[in-house]
Amino acid sequence: MEIVRERDPFPDLRVNIGTLRLQNPVLTASGTFGYAREFANLLNLHRLGGVIVKGISLEPRHGNPPPRIVETACGMLNAIGLENVGVDRFIQEKIPYLRGLQVPAIVNILGDSVEEYQEVTERLASIEGVAAIEVNISCPNVKKGGVAFGANPDMAAAVTHAVKENCDVPVIVKLSPNVSDISEIAAAVEDAGADGVSLINTLIGMAINLEKRKPELANVIGGLSGPAIKPVALRMVYQVARRVSIPVIGIGGIDNSRDALEFIVAGATAVQVGTANFINPRVSEEIAEGIGEYVKTEKLPSIRDLIGCLEVD
Repeated sequence: MEIVRERDPFPDLRVNIGTLRLQNPVLTASGTFGYAREFANLLNLHRLGGVIVKGISLEPRHGNPPPRIVETACGMLNAIGLENVGVDRFIQEKIPYLRGLQVPAIVNILGDSVEEYQEVTERLASIEGVAAIEVNISCPNVKKGGVAFGANPDMAAAVTHAVKENCDVPVIVKLSPNVSDISEIAAAVEDAGADGVSLINTLIGMAINLEKRKPELANVIGGLSGPAIKPVALRMVYQVARRVSIPVIGIGGIDNSRDALEFIVAGATAVQVGTANFINPRVSEEIAEGIGEYVKTEKLPSIRDLIGCLEVD
């Protein structure tokens, strides 16, 4: 008699970013999820694919003066200024909690010079609990007149190489959309050794208070995020996924599981949820659940069968 095995009731949502193994493709975007502990009583952190903490710099940063957040149509502008506790306090105060999580903790890092990126990486390299490093290359290179590292392929590659040389964990480079050809930057960091790329970071924008005839942000300009940028982000993820062979992590306006699945079909191996966390603190967990339901409903062997399956005539 033939034995019929029941299908596994738990969908296979596992994905890899280099040697980083995720139980599902849903990550939290840096800058929108604090240091993870802030959300611990609002959702089950252990049901996520992983958490990405606020960007960490060599020295503490106080950020920009307020007002530094303003709501816009279908999104928000922020000019936080990369406020953070600095790498030493991060290691002393934040890592012990992150080390106890059952999901990977990815540390986003930033700097104003290649040397700063290198030193932050060196201090984090031997710390237990750091599963991977995400490199924010949207920062200005002070030695090059303030040009963002992410705007130039050579500078992006230099930062990537410096970080890779100083750590053994996977390195993900977070790409800026404020460039003429994001796929060229992606190819440059891949050649420099990146294990993955995440995109997109925020688009540059501004808002004006008509009554006061003043900018809404004290910094005048800020980064636009939320549903308004999703079509731009989808297009860039699609283009980059066709250009590089390393995993792509999609970011930009993801508000539900359908949004996340669109990024995966476009070529993303994983996704990050950002602005939506401010509206619904449980949204990342709900998106992971929704992706699982979709995989079961569609009777797919795994979520990996969806990656880059977009049919283009």
